[in-house]
Amino acid sequence: MTTPQVEAVARVLAEWNPLGDAAKKVTDLDGYRVEAADIVFGLKIRGDSVSLEKHVMDVLNQAFELKLDPQSCAGPAKKIAAVLAEKD
Repeated sequence: MTTPQVEAVARVLAEWNPLGDAAKKVTDLDGYRVEAADIVFGLKIRGDSVSLEKHVMDVLNQAFELKLDPQSCAGPAKKIAAVLAEKD
């Protein structure tokens, strides 16, 4: 299921591309849409119980076995927050 918010978050993730060159080797990446959905719907469930930076970090680290830290996710998280603040 995709929503305008999921698509917008996927664009932020694709622009950031935390996988770097390794993204070319992930055959089912689909423009980070699955991870974007996990971020959007996870935030709807968790609300403010976790920082956006940590949530983005957790989703991406789990999905791709990365070692991102909250600081490295701060810039993209700010863009994602702006996307989520917009009206559908």
